[in-house]
Amino acid sequence: QVQLVESGGGSVQAGGSLTLSCAASGRTFSSYGMGWFRQAPGKEREFVAGISWRGSNLYYADSVKGRFTISRDNAKNTAYLQMNSLKPEDTAVYYCATNKGRWASIRIYEYDYWGQGTQVTVSS
Repeated sequence: QVQLVESGGGSVQAGGSLTLSCAASGRTFSSYGMGWFRQAPGKEREFVAGISWRGSNLYYADSVKGRFTISRDNAKNTAYLQMNSLKPEDTAVYYCATNKGRWASIRIYEYDYWGQGTQVTVSS
């Protein structure tokens, strides 16, 4: 059974930084793309960043480009989301997910397993 466990969320002031981690088990982590999504209250879940199986292809939402960095360590079965220059509008529950294939994708329906989410709150 595939399990994804996010950690690293918290509260931070605008301009601050956080690094989220996503520990995976139950699947050959290095064979699948990974993604980060977020969901703010009253809004739909949206794509944030995606990374292919070897980390060679990266995608970012325009709203986070230049501020967030997605990465992965296949030896540790862990994906990361480094978030810098955080803004109040980045406040949301952040989820990691595994892609159905090896690629990085912005499409939510191409992801099949999800973590429980971790709260990120940015105050002004």
